[in-house]
Amino acid sequence: MRDYLRKNGIRLAIIVLSVALLVALNTAASNGKTGFLHNMTGVLEAPVKKVLSSAVNAMNTIYGHIFEYDSLLAENESLRSQLADAQQSARDGIEASEENERLRKLLDLRDAHNDYVMESSKIVLWSSSNWSSSFTISKGASSGIELGDPVITEYGVVVGQITELGTTWATVSTLIDVDMSIGAFVGESGTSGMVVGEYSLMKKNQAKLTYLADGAQIFVGDDVLTSGSGGAFPAGLVIGTLTAVKTESGGQLEYGVVDPGVNFSQLVQVFIIKDFTVVE
Repeated sequence: MRDYLRKNGIRLAIIVLSVALLVALNTAASNGKTGFLHNMTGVLEAPVKKVLSSAVNAMNTIYGHIFEYDSLLAENESLRSQLADAQQSARDGIEASEENERLRKLLDLRDAHNDYVMESSKIVLWSSSNWSSSFTISKGASSGIELGDPVITEYGVVVGQITELGTTWATVSTLIDVDMSIGAFVGESGTSGMVVGEYSLMKKNQAKLTYLADGAQIFVGDDVLTSGSGGAFPAGLVIGTLTAVKTESGGQLEYGVVDPGVNFSQLVQVFIIKDFTVVE
Protein backbone atom coordinates (compact mmCIF):
# COMPACT_ATOMS: atom_id res chain seq x y z
CA MET A 1 0.00 0.00 0.00
CA ARG A 2 2.83 2.29 0.91
CA ASP A 3 4.53 1.47 -2.36
CA TYR A 4 1.32 2.19 -4.29
CA LEU A 5 0.85 5.56 -2.58
CA ARG A 6 4.46 6.35 -3.12
CA LYS A 7 4.16 5.65 -6.82
CA ASN A 8 0.67 7.09 -7.44
CA GLY A 9 0.25 9.63 -4.67
CA ILE A 10 0.59 12.65 -6.96
CA ARG A 11 -1.96 11.28 -9.39
CA LEU A 12 -4.41 10.59 -6.58
CA ALA A 13 -3.91 14.06 -5.17
CA ILE A 14 -4.67 15.60 -8.57
CA ILE A 15 -7.79 13.47 -8.93
CA VAL A 16 -9.02 14.40 -5.45
CA LEU A 17 -8.44 18.10 -6.05
CA SER A 18 -10.27 17.89 -9.40
CA VAL A 19 -13.26 16.19 -7.84
CA ALA A 20 -13.29 18.73 -5.02
CA LEU A 21 -13.16 21.60 -7.53
CA LEU A 22 -16.04 20.18 -9.56
CA VAL A 23 -18.10 19.70 -6.41
CA ALA A 24 -17.37 23.27 -5.37
CA LEU A 25 -18.33 24.61 -8.77
CA ASN A 26 -21.56 22.67 -8.85
CA THR A 27 -22.34 23.75 -5.32
CA ALA A 28 -21.86 27.38 -6.29
CA ALA A 29 -24.18 26.92 -9.25
CA SER A 30 -26.79 25.32 -7.03
CA ASN A 31 -26.61 28.34 -4.69
CA GLY A 32 -27.69 30.65 -7.53
CA LYS A 33 -24.22 31.40 -8.84
CA THR A 34 -23.12 30.57 -12.35
CA GLY A 35 -21.08 27.42 -12.53
CA PHE A 36 -17.66 27.46 -14.09
CA LEU A 37 -18.57 25.20 -17.01
CA HIS A 38 -21.78 27.08 -17.60
CA ASN A 39 -19.92 30.35 -17.39
CA MET A 40 -17.35 29.17 -19.92
CA THR A 41 -20.16 28.05 -22.23
CA GLY A 42 -21.77 31.47 -21.90
CA VAL A 43 -18.50 33.20 -22.68
CA LEU A 44 -18.15 31.15 -25.85
CA GLU A 45 -21.82 31.56 -26.88
CA ALA A 46 -22.01 35.35 -26.38
CA PRO A 47 -20.15 36.44 -29.56
CA VAL A 48 -21.93 33.75 -31.58
CA LYS A 49 -25.31 34.97 -30.34
CA LYS A 50 -24.31 38.54 -31.11
CA VAL A 51 -23.33 37.64 -34.68
CA LEU A 52 -26.52 35.65 -35.19
CA SER A 53 -28.64 38.49 -33.77
CA SER A 54 -26.95 40.99 -36.11
CA ALA A 55 -27.49 38.65 -39.05
CA VAL A 56 -31.18 38.24 -38.20
CA ASN A 57 -31.61 42.01 -37.88
CA ALA A 58 -29.79 42.54 -41.18
CA MET A 59 -32.00 39.96 -42.92
CA ASN A 60 -35.11 41.61 -41.49
CA THR A 61 -33.90 44.97 -42.77
CA ILE A 62 -33.09 43.55 -46.23
CA TYR A 63 -36.46 41.80 -46.41
CA GLY A 64 -38.15 45.04 -45.41
CA HIS A 65 -36.33 46.92 -48.18
CA ILE A 66 -37.17 44.19 -50.73
CA PHE A 67 -40.82 44.21 -49.70
CA GLU A 68 -40.90 48.01 -49.86
CA TYR A 69 -39.16 47.96 -53.29
CA ASP A 70 -41.65 45.40 -54.62
CA SER A 71 -44.51 47.52 -53.27
CA LEU A 72 -43.08 50.61 -54.95
CA LEU A 73 -42.68 48.69 -58.23
CA ALA A 74 -46.28 47.49 -58.06
CA GLU A 75 -47.51 51.00 -57.25
CA ASN A 76 -45.37 52.45 -60.06
CA GLU A 77 -46.76 49.95 -62.54
CA SER A 78 -50.29 50.73 -61.40
CA LEU A 79 -49.68 54.46 -61.85
CA ARG A 80 -48.17 53.85 -65.29
CA SER A 81 -51.23 51.85 -66.28
CA GLN A 82 -53.57 54.55 -64.98
CA LEU A 83 -51.57 57.23 -66.82
CA ALA A 84 -51.66 55.21 -70.07
CA ASP A 85 -55.43 54.77 -69.70
CA ALA A 86 -55.87 58.48 -69.04
CA GLN A 87 -53.71 59.40 -72.03
CA GLN A 88 -55.62 56.99 -74.27
CA SER A 89 -58.93 58.42 -73.04
CA ALA A 90 -57.64 61.90 -73.79
CA ARG A 91 -56.56 60.84 -77.28
CA ASP A 92 -59.89 59.15 -77.89
CA GLY A 93 -61.67 62.29 -76.71
CA ILE A 94 -59.58 64.51 -78.98
CA GLU A 95 -60.14 62.19 -81.96
CA ALA A 96 -63.88 62.08 -81.29
CA SER A 97 -63.99 65.87 -80.96
CA GLU A 98 -62.03 66.34 -84.18
CA GLU A 99 -64.24 63.87 -86.04
CA ASN A 100 -67.37 65.62 -84.76
CA GLU A 101 -65.96 68.92 -86.02
CA ARG A 102 -65.26 67.38 -89.43
CA LEU A 103 -68.79 66.02 -89.60
CA ARG A 104 -70.24 69.42 -88.68
CA LYS A 105 -68.24 71.03 -91.47
CA LEU A 106 -69.42 68.27 -93.79
CA LEU A 107 -73.03 69.09 -92.94
CA ASP A 108 -72.35 72.70 -93.87
CA LEU A 109 -70.85 71.49 -97.16
CA ARG A 110 -73.87 69.27 -97.82
CA ASP A 111 -76.20 72.14 -97.10
CA ALA A 112 -74.32 74.22 -99.66
CA HIS A 113 -74.16 71.35 -102.17
CA ASN A 114 -77.20 69.17 -101.65
CA ASP A 115 -76.49 67.46 -104.96
CA TYR A 116 -73.38 65.78 -103.51
CA VAL A 117 -73.62 62.13 -102.48
CA MET A 118 -70.64 61.53 -100.20
CA GLU A 119 -68.94 58.71 -98.30
CA SER A 120 -66.52 59.29 -95.44
CA SER A 121 -63.45 57.11 -94.95
CA LYS A 122 -60.35 56.94 -92.78
CA ILE A 123 -56.84 56.89 -94.24
CA VAL A 124 -55.12 53.61 -93.38
CA LEU A 125 -51.79 53.79 -95.24
CA TRP A 126 -49.67 56.31 -97.12
CA SER A 127 -47.61 55.22 -100.13
CA SER A 128 -43.85 55.04 -99.60
CA SER A 129 -43.04 55.50 -103.30
CA ASN A 130 -40.83 58.40 -104.38
CA TRP A 131 -42.72 58.63 -107.68
CA SER A 132 -46.21 59.13 -106.38
CA SER A 133 -48.24 60.82 -103.70
CA SER A 134 -51.09 58.55 -102.71
CA PHE A 135 -52.73 56.75 -99.82
CA THR A 136 -55.13 53.89 -99.12
CA ILE A 137 -58.56 54.35 -97.56
CA SER A 138 -60.69 51.84 -95.68
CA LYS A 139 -63.65 51.73 -98.08
CA GLY A 140 -64.10 50.56 -101.65
CA ALA A 141 -66.58 49.23 -104.19
CA SER A 142 -68.81 47.68 -101.50
CA SER A 143 -69.52 51.23 -100.28
CA GLY A 144 -70.50 52.43 -103.75
CA ILE A 145 -67.15 54.08 -104.50
CA GLU A 146 -66.00 54.06 -108.15
CA LEU A 147 -62.80 54.75 -110.05
CA GLY A 148 -62.39 58.45 -110.78
CA ASP A 149 -64.49 59.65 -107.84
CA PRO A 150 -63.19 62.97 -106.48
CA VAL A 151 -61.89 63.06 -102.91
CA ILE A 152 -62.17 66.16 -100.73
CA THR A 153 -61.92 67.38 -97.13
CA GLU A 154 -64.89 68.41 -95.00
CA TYR A 155 -64.20 71.99 -96.09
CA GLY A 156 -64.68 71.19 -99.78
CA VAL A 157 -60.94 71.31 -100.55
CA VAL A 158 -59.64 68.95 -103.21
CA VAL A 159 -57.49 66.07 -101.96
CA GLY A 160 -57.31 63.92 -105.09
CA GLN A 161 -59.08 61.17 -106.96
CA ILE A 162 -59.79 57.43 -106.67
CA THR A 163 -57.27 55.69 -108.95
CA GLU A 164 -57.38 52.09 -107.68
CA LEU A 165 -60.34 50.21 -106.31
CA GLY A 166 -60.89 47.08 -104.27
CA THR A 167 -63.95 45.68 -102.55
CA THR A 168 -63.18 47.22 -99.14
CA TRP A 169 -60.30 49.55 -100.00
CA ALA A 170 -59.27 52.15 -102.54
CA THR A 171 -56.19 54.17 -103.49
CA VAL A 172 -56.40 57.95 -103.64
CA SER A 173 -53.86 59.79 -105.80
CA THR A 174 -53.45 63.29 -104.42
CA LEU A 175 -53.59 66.39 -106.59
CA ILE A 176 -49.77 66.69 -106.54
CA ASP A 177 -49.26 63.13 -107.86
CA VAL A 178 -47.40 63.03 -111.20
CA ASP A 179 -50.34 61.26 -112.87
CA MET A 180 -52.99 63.75 -111.74
CA SER A 181 -54.63 66.52 -113.78
CA ILE A 182 -57.58 68.70 -112.79
CA GLY A 183 -59.39 71.36 -114.81
CA ALA A 184 -59.06 74.72 -113.06
CA PHE A 185 -60.15 78.34 -112.94
CA VAL A 186 -57.68 80.94 -111.65
CA GLY A 187 -58.37 84.27 -109.99
CA GLU A 188 -61.32 86.62 -110.35
CA SER A 189 -61.01 86.63 -114.13
CA GLY A 190 -61.65 82.90 -114.23
CA THR A 191 -58.64 82.12 -116.43
CA SER A 192 -58.82 78.45 -117.32
CA GLY A 193 -55.98 75.96 -117.14
CA MET A 194 -54.97 72.57 -115.76
CA VAL A 195 -53.43 71.71 -112.43
CA VAL A 196 -51.07 68.77 -112.98
CA GLY A 197 -48.57 66.86 -110.91
CA GLU A 198 -44.88 67.28 -111.66
CA TYR A 199 -42.11 65.30 -110.02
CA SER A 200 -39.90 68.24 -109.02
CA LEU A 201 -42.86 70.09 -107.51
CA MET A 202 -44.39 67.01 -105.89
CA LYS A 203 -41.35 66.75 -103.63
CA LYS A 204 -42.20 70.24 -102.37
CA ASN A 205 -45.90 69.39 -101.89
CA GLN A 206 -46.83 71.59 -104.85
CA ALA A 207 -48.47 71.22 -108.23
CA LYS A 208 -48.19 73.00 -111.58
CA LEU A 209 -50.78 75.26 -113.20
CA THR A 210 -50.34 74.97 -116.95
CA TYR A 211 -52.16 74.83 -120.30
CA LEU A 212 -53.14 78.47 -119.86
CA ALA A 213 -54.82 80.37 -122.70
CA ASP A 214 -52.67 82.78 -124.70
CA GLY A 215 -52.45 86.12 -122.99
CA ALA A 216 -53.86 84.76 -119.72
CA GLN A 217 -53.18 86.96 -116.70
CA ILE A 218 -52.36 85.12 -113.49
CA PHE A 219 -50.97 86.57 -110.29
CA VAL A 220 -49.37 85.33 -107.09
CA GLY A 221 -52.09 84.95 -104.47
CA ASP A 222 -54.81 83.98 -106.94
CA ASP A 223 -57.20 81.27 -105.76
CA VAL A 224 -57.25 78.12 -107.88
CA LEU A 225 -60.62 76.35 -108.10
CA THR A 226 -61.96 73.37 -109.99
CA SER A 227 -63.58 74.33 -113.29
CA GLY A 228 -65.73 71.21 -113.62
CA SER A 229 -64.45 70.63 -117.16
CA GLY A 230 -64.37 66.98 -118.12
CA GLY A 231 -66.92 66.06 -115.46
CA ALA A 232 -64.43 64.47 -113.08
CA PHE A 233 -64.77 67.13 -110.36
CA PRO A 234 -67.63 69.43 -109.44
CA ALA A 235 -66.96 73.10 -110.22
CA GLY A 236 -65.95 75.49 -107.47
CA LEU A 237 -63.93 73.22 -105.18
CA VAL A 238 -60.79 74.77 -103.74
CA ILE A 239 -57.56 73.38 -105.19
CA GLY A 240 -55.10 75.83 -103.66
CA THR A 241 -53.35 79.15 -104.04
CA LEU A 242 -50.95 80.43 -106.72
CA THR A 243 -47.60 81.07 -105.01
CA ALA A 244 -45.34 81.72 -108.03
CA VAL A 245 -45.61 82.61 -111.73
CA LYS A 246 -42.80 81.38 -113.93
CA THR A 247 -41.93 80.86 -117.60
CA GLU A 248 -41.01 77.63 -119.29
CA SER A 249 -37.41 77.05 -120.33
CA GLY A 250 -38.14 78.52 -123.79
CA GLY A 251 -39.15 81.78 -122.13
CA GLN A 252 -42.53 82.11 -123.84
CA LEU A 253 -45.15 80.12 -121.93
CA GLU A 254 -46.11 81.04 -118.39
CA TYR A 255 -47.03 78.53 -115.73
CA GLY A 256 -47.94 78.81 -112.09
CA VAL A 257 -46.90 77.00 -108.93
CA VAL A 258 -49.83 75.95 -106.76
CA ASP A 259 -49.75 75.28 -103.03
CA PRO A 260 -52.60 72.84 -102.24
CA GLY A 261 -55.34 74.05 -99.94
CA VAL A 262 -55.06 70.81 -97.94
CA ASN A 263 -52.30 69.91 -95.52
CA PHE A 264 -51.62 66.29 -96.45
CA SER A 265 -49.61 65.59 -93.29
CA GLN A 266 -52.68 66.28 -91.12
CA LEU A 267 -55.20 64.23 -93.06
CA VAL A 268 -56.85 61.41 -91.12
CA GLN A 269 -60.27 61.31 -92.79
CA VAL A 270 -61.48 62.15 -96.28
CA PHE A 271 -64.80 62.34 -98.09
CA ILE A 272 -65.48 60.73 -101.45
CA ILE A 273 -68.03 62.38 -103.75
CA LYS A 274 -69.85 59.40 -105.23
CA ASP A 275 -72.28 61.47 -107.27
CA PHE A 276 -72.94 65.11 -108.08
CA THR A 277 -74.77 67.20 -110.65
CA VAL A 278 -72.61 68.02 -113.66
CA VAL A 279 -73.06 71.62 -114.77
CA GLU A 280 -72.89 71.94 -118.54
